[in-house]
Amino acid sequence: MSHANEVKILRRRAEAFYKRALDSLNDGDYDLTSFLSEQAVQLFLKSILLEELGDYPKIHLISNLISILRKVQKYESLVKFFDENKLKIRLMEDAYILSRYTIREYTKEEAEILLEVAKEVLKYGKVY
Repeated sequence: MSHANEVKILRRRAEAFYKRALDSLNDGDYDLTSFLSEQAVQLFLKSILLEELGDYPKIHLISNLISILRKVQKYESLVKFFDENKLKIRLMEDAYILSRYTIREYTKEEAEILLEVAKEVLKYGKVY
């Protein structure tokens, strides 16, 4: 499969995770909203790295993906967005880890914040 097709698949999945996160928010499932928002951002970042660098690391922390994204000048404004929203990104990373390995309930406010971060990030790929 070509890199271009893989990029499309990752972006399609990122969009699907975002849509499911929105559905989960509307259903009152804030834990799932938070987790799916993180997944949308993670996959979108991996799609950028694949498109721009030819590969992406098989890691999961958004902050690690962002550190690699810093090499791509084309996405300078996206890196700036992440720099301006470090606390939200940490909350998002926690949503990935804690939802899988511990008991942590997310509030509606937290879920809305994470969904908004995902929406803003996906705008960089013109997904939204």
